[in-house]
Amino acid sequence: MRWRAQIEFLVVYIREAHPEDGWVVTPNRSDDIRISDPTTTAARTEVATTCALRLEIQMPVVVDAIDDNIANAYGALPDRLYLIALGGSIAFQGEAGPWGFKPDALESAIVTATNS
Repeated sequence: MRWRAQIEFLVVYIREAHPEDGWVVTPNRSDDIRISDPTTTAARTEVATTCALRLEIQMPVVVDAIDDNIANAYGALPDRLYLIALGGSIAFQGEAGPWGFKPDALESAIVTATNS
């Protein structure tokens, strides 16, 4: 990752995107993925761990508690790219993903933040 020396990257797992008791998608069926929406933080952590391993995520993964405090604070559903400044303010908030993921826009925000 190009910015690894200057930026700490992580994934915040906020909620199961396609649970059995919600929006089920065909690729999950093809891959035999059948996950109920977790009802405890421990269950969500277990699902997040499985997701990270299956997707071979190469950065730290943290898990939002079952009260969805992080998702609610940042408006992160269904998923988004963020750049959080050192003081905790939002330096970049991408559009709802995955269709709204614009890596070039995030990189531009990183360049601005690292040159400030």
